[in-house]
Amino acid sequence: MEATIEISGLRKRFGGTQALDGMSFTVLPGQVTGFVGPNGAGKSTTMRIVLGLDAADAGSATVSGQPYRSLRHPLTHVGSLLDAAALQPSRTARNHLLWLAHSQGLTAARVDEVVEQAGLRSVIRRKAGGYSLGMRQRLGIAAALLGDPPVLMLDEPFNGMDPEGIVWMRGLLRTLAGQGRAVLVSSHLMSELQDAADHLVVVGRGKVIADTSIRELLAAASGDRVTLRTTAGPRAMSVLEHAGADVAATGPGTLTVSGLAAERVVALLAASAVPFAEVSAHRATLEEAYLELTRKAVEFHAADPSASRADREATR
Repeated sequence: MEATIEISGLRKRFGGTQALDGMSFTVLPGQVTGFVGPNGAGKSTTMRIVLGLDAADAGSATVSGQPYRSLRHPLTHVGSLLDAAALQPSRTARNHLLWLAHSQGLTAARVDEVVEQAGLRSVIRRKAGGYSLGMRQRLGIAAALLGDPPVLMLDEPFNGMDPEGIVWMRGLLRTLAGQGRAVLVSSHLMSELQDAADHLVVVGRGKVIADTSIRELLAAASGDRVTLRTTAGPRAMSVLEHAGADVAATGPGTLTVSGLAAERVVALLAASAVPFAEVSAHRATLEEAYLELTRKAVEFHAADPSASRADREATR
């Protein structure tokens, strides 16, 4: 069976809150799929339904074509990390992994393998309750890898990681996808997903807003926006506006040009002998693209810290 996670028409209500409203997407093998959205968008609920921890009101969620409850030795089919704190604090980290392995028919030798992979060998006999958040994350990753599963689901795995841990996590995700596994990663750290993920599923208010590759999303968000540095601002504006561009002065000697590609801007300025020092195409970050996509899906808005108290009172 092909390694996939398939979410189809999931609906889930908690009291008066519609947590999922027709959530549908597929996580394919051989790539890291980022799963992002504002708080309350339905990410954790979706992942819990995949793992059988919550029941959907409607729709389906399968791993490699099967519901989780039908999987024999499920850790050999899907590895997951939803809550790094979900462990017995008085148990050593190695014993935590050993009882998980025993439940799945796995050996102690396999425990030692994932301990090495997660970089925990020197601390594996400590009680798990004394672990830092970053160490608990590594322990959770080790548990997710125990069954050598073709599918992985990780909820906020970068949380609590130090810089070395973040680099390790990024490389691990790329390696797992390169082995042909389907990897779903929920995170609020857009900069890390931009470097680690191939595909992105953006959700808001319980449904999918965008389901696209990182490259396509960034290209669409960047658009034809160009930064131009010139000592001849008025002449440059006249030439470019005549060609149909929207031009705005954004600083001393700096113009922002919309509607023309950088190559076209250079050609027009050169043809009109307008001097310029720099023409650079805007490259949107994943954070910029994400914020634009989810602008209307955010449920919890904080007050603008730069606004005065009177202004905040006036908007209530």
